[in-house]
Amino acid sequence: MTEPRSPGMSSMPQTAPVHTESTSPAVEMDPVEYTLRKRLPRKLPKRRNDVYVNMKTDFRAQLARCQKLLEGGGHREICVHGLGLAINRAINIALQLQASSQGALQLAANTSTVELVDDLEPEDPDEAGEPMTRTRNNSAIHIKVFYPDPQ
Repeated sequence: MTEPRSPGMSSMPQTAPVHTESTSPAVEMDPVEYTLRKRLPRKLPKRRNDVYVNMKTDFRAQLARCQKLLEGGGHREICVHGLGLAINRAINIALQLQASSQGALQLAANTSTVELVDDLEPEDPDEAGEPMTRTRNNSAIHIKVFYPDPQ
C-alpha cells in the first residue's frame, strides 16, 4: 500500500535535468546549489485594447479597466490575455464583462502554450558551478471580448 501524498508533493525526484547554454546533454542539478530566477515572459504586441491579466493586481481594478476600455475608450473589442495561474482570472473577467452587458458582448477564446526561460544561478560563485538556463512551457489564454456587428 502506498502512502498518501499531500497536494504539494510530486512524484518527480528533486533533481531535474538542466540544459546549459553551451552544451546540449542533460546535467544533474542539486537544487541546494542553485538559485532559480524566473525571467519575465516574452512580450506580446501591446495594443491599446490589450489587457494582460495577472494575479497581483486587484480583480475589481482589472475588471474596471476592461469596462472603461469598452465603454469610454471607444473600442468595440478588447483582448484579455492570461498566463498560467491568471487564466482563471482572465476567464472570470471576460464572463463578468459579458454578464454586465446583458449579453450584448460576445467572447472568442484561444489557448496557446508559451515557452518561458528560467535562469539557474550558483549559490556560491567561488565553486565550479556555472549559470544555466532552463526552458519550460506554460499555458496561456487570449479572449476576444467584442460587440458583434449590427445586422
